[in-house]
Amino acid sequence: MRYTTLLFDLDHTLFDFDASETAAFADTLARAGIVNPNGHRAAFGEINAALWVRVEGGELTPNQVGTMRFEQFVERLDIDADPQAMADDYVTGLGANGDLFPGARDLLEELAPHATLALVSNGIGAVARAKVARLELDGYFEAIVISGEVGTAKPDAGIFDIVFDQLGLPDKATALMIGDSLTSDIAGGVNYGIDTCWYAPVAPETASSEATYRVDTFERIPSVVAGT
Repeated sequence: MRYTTLLFDLDHTLFDFDASETAAFADTLARAGIVNPNGHRAAFGEINAALWVRVEGGELTPNQVGTMRFEQFVERLDIDADPQAMADDYVTGLGANGDLFPGARDLLEELAPHATLALVSNGIGAVARAKVARLELDGYFEAIVISGEVGTAKPDAGIFDIVFDQLGLPDKATALMIGDSLTSDIAGGVNYGIDTCWYAPVAPETASSEATYRVDTFERIPSVVAGT
């Protein structure tokens, strides 16, 4: 095997976050008595995305985003609702909804006997842990590191230091970061001095010159890992 230490991102890579988010957002607004949730999704998405950019830049923690996005949401739309209650309902909904992408579990089962796997996620601990438990992912990973629990997020090298420490400090030459985000997964791997595999199932508008590999299906990842 070319790579024997595999670091996986969770959301948008293995896990269908969009389906989870759609259900969680609808449930959250319904509990707050807000009608027509689809009419508000664009505004929430804009707020949420901007805050997560600040997480990647080290300005905010994922736990701060959890509440801030709803504080900004109710203020922007002048909604009479409790942002903390909405934040709590949304976190619960994200953990309770959504599934792995088709083929993701097969990929993990194929790779786990031949390599050490770790999960490295930028997210709120309660959300990620709920997904891992519900989908029974624990058995695949030797380490599960969530930015909201450790105080550092991809692309910062600190989160990779934590992962490598938990894995017993493997040789960086054996490691491969696999994820969908150029700004967190790929940039983080590059910053840390390890090879990267950009999972981009939809053809990107621009190519990445940083990623070591780019794949568009799970089926191609074992060949990358094997070096064939």
